[in-house]
Amino acid sequence: MAGVGVIPWWRKIPLPWRRWRMVLFVEAADEIPDRLPHRGAVVVGTMQRPKWIAFDCPCGTGHRVMVNLDQGRRPFWVLREIPLTLTPSIDDRVDGRRCHFMMTRGRVRWAYS
Repeated sequence: MAGVGVIPWWRKIPLPWRRWRMVLFVEAADEIPDRLPHRGAVVVGTMQRPKWIAFDCPCGTGHRVMVNLDQGRRPFWVLREIPLTLTPSIDDRVDGRRCHFMMTRGRVRWAYS
């Protein structure tokens, strides 16, 4: 596939201590901090009514991923709080790079294509 960046093999190793977690709840998307803790995610809204979830992409290039959780807008993802699980998979394409992964039980599983 032309223009798709390759993720190094060592970033795809599923190590047991590498778990993602929610670190903060904010009211609006502009309140999301510029720097997030390693493997930390921020939820915009409340756990009862989440709107978005934002985190730094697990590929390690530093781009931010924002996923819609509001069921009134399409497409939307479903969030389970503990451990952090998002369904369906996330397919993010930024600057010629494609990051396609599943976040299940706080772990990232890369989708290979």
